[in-house]
Amino acid sequence: MMLNKASSPIEPTALIAQRGGLFVLSGPSGVGKDMVLRELLASPNTLPRLSRVVTATTRPPRPGEVDGVDYHFLTRQEFLHLSRKGGFLETVEYAEELYGTPIEGIERLRETGTDAILKIEVRGAQAVRDRFDDAVLVFLAPPSRDELIARLMVRGTDDETTIEERLQIANEELEAARLYDYIVVNDYVSRAVDALRAVILAHRLRVVTDSPDAE
Repeated sequence: MMLNKASSPIEPTALIAQRGGLFVLSGPSGVGKDMVLRELLASPNTLPRLSRVVTATTRPPRPGEVDGVDYHFLTRQEFLHLSRKGGFLETVEYAEELYGTPIEGIERLRETGTDAILKIEVRGAQAVRDRFDDAVLVFLAPPSRDELIARLMVRGTDDETTIEERLQIANEELEAARLYDYIVVNDYVSRAVDALRAVILAHRLRVVTDSPDAE
């Protein structure tokens, strides 16, 4: 029996987005964003076509951090100059340091079908959503507030005043979790990595009903 081409159903793969997604990972200071993202990208189970967009900051590097890998470490003058030129998707001041997401490269990645993932502060996440309404916001949460305090104390990179300021900001950020699309609890890094990978995979497999091929 010959199938009539005109009445044949569309290919299911035509309903899957070909354009790369944009994922935002944020959460309070000390929750382990860097470690989770690093493990996600280093894991042998990492999804292909996933690239981190390196953000910029004026804070000094912590031990082991590498310029251009963990952050683009800029002086305040360099940061403000780039900001005036419109070089950032969003900027935020956090604990008296500036943070920003360079806009160059995000669209280029997405057009090639590569997912872009950003690690940014909670205050900057909404700015990304305002610019890209299809951005997927993932909140990395601690198992409890007490555990978050313990992690900040153990880290040993901040003085007591800075820790207290970060805790005050963290309380506000934890309240913002309700504005995100997904919440991943970082009780064990491996489980948090698996959960984040599942979010990305599920988003890739969603049906895009406004695709021209779905008509």
